[in-house]
Amino acid sequence: MTVARPQYTRKPLSPWRKALHEVIFEADTPAGRWFDIILIATILCSVAVVMLESIASMREGHGGLLRALEWIFTILFSIEYLIRLLCVGRPVRYATSFFGVVDLLAVAPTYLSLLLPGSQYLMVIRILRVLRIFRVLKLVQYVAEARVLTEALRASHRKITVFLFMVLTSVVILGSLIYLIEDESSGFTSIPRSIYWAIVTLTTVGYGDISPQTALGQGLASLIMILGFSIIAIPTGIMSMEIARAATRPVSTQACPECGAEGHDTDARFCKRCGARL
Repeated sequence: MTVARPQYTRKPLSPWRKALHEVIFEADTPAGRWFDIILIATILCSVAVVMLESIASMREGHGGLLRALEWIFTILFSIEYLIRLLCVGRPVRYATSFFGVVDLLAVAPTYLSLLLPGSQYLMVIRILRVLRIFRVLKLVQYVAEARVLTEALRASHRKITVFLFMVLTSVVILGSLIYLIEDESSGFTSIPRSIYWAIVTLTTVGYGDISPQTALGQGLASLIMILGFSIIAIPTGIMSMEIARAATRPVSTQACPECGAEGHDTDARFCKRCGARL
């Protein structure tokens, strides 16, 4: 027995809000395409300004100009964010979506810098908004691949959680052993510091700031290094298996008029996130 999907009865968008939605959220129209291209160019310029301000010589010579540009970009992005909320049927849905959160975080650091000086450098998170370029350039196959990765991560998170718990248990035991074997003159002054060494060694990073001096300690270190190579391959295998299982289906560039969600199937009639009719 099949259950009919409940029809979405919310009042449709007014003509002017629908027109705004097509320009801001859709890339299938010339206006929407140009809007996204200009937006992406503006995002890249704003990120470049933040990076330039982090250079001492640029900050000393052009600090006032760079700061003014930061505020101009922030005001523009704030207006754009409010318009995005205005032209969707469910503003809260869009605000809590991935791009909605990114859009908010793109403007928040500048306002936060009024209370916490230096936090404006967090504006580099605006670079995440450039992900819209896949929609602008019609690279929907990349959107589909991104969905495969997302599904694989969601399917394997329990296995990876168990794996990380096992690794955490291992480094605690190995760190405690090396603390018992070595003395404080070798740098192993506490169990937490020894656990730090075990993590660095197990992940094959090897900073070299702490190293065992006794033959037994060096033997244990060698064992951890060899163990590290095998441990690194485990999450890779888990992800590869889940990616192979994930089915790749074509997706469209259409955005939901209610919540702004993207990545729908080409034959989808309802939004996968809020259930609104597409």
